[in-house]
Amino acid sequence: MVVIVSILAIFGSALVALAGLGLFRLPDPLTRASAVSKAAALGLLLIIVAAIIADWSVRSVIVLVLVLIAHLVTVPLSGLALARASYQSGTARPPVTTVDEPAQRERQQRD
Repeated sequence: MVVIVSILAIFGSALVALAGLGLFRLPDPLTRASAVSKAAALGLLLIIVAAIIADWSVRSVIVLVLVLIAHLVTVPLSGLALARASYQSGTARPPVTTVDEPAQRERQQRD
């Protein structure tokens, strides 16, 4: 049991650290928001599963499952909101981005 908990916690922590590294290394706000929301969500999921395995009391399981559900609902939505705000403000247009589907859709609607 201790080995499984340790492995899950280490992998979860590594994913959260990788998400933090993505904030510094990725080129634009859209990829940063995507990396952080996905890696942090999966990392925390692994950490919470490790905590549930470590402590099987009913109260702990209920609290941790509620935290997990809240986290899995809010993190992707907040990542989407940050990416949308970045795109709409015009800061999400780096030279590496070659396809701009929302702008193409907007041009088609105007025509």
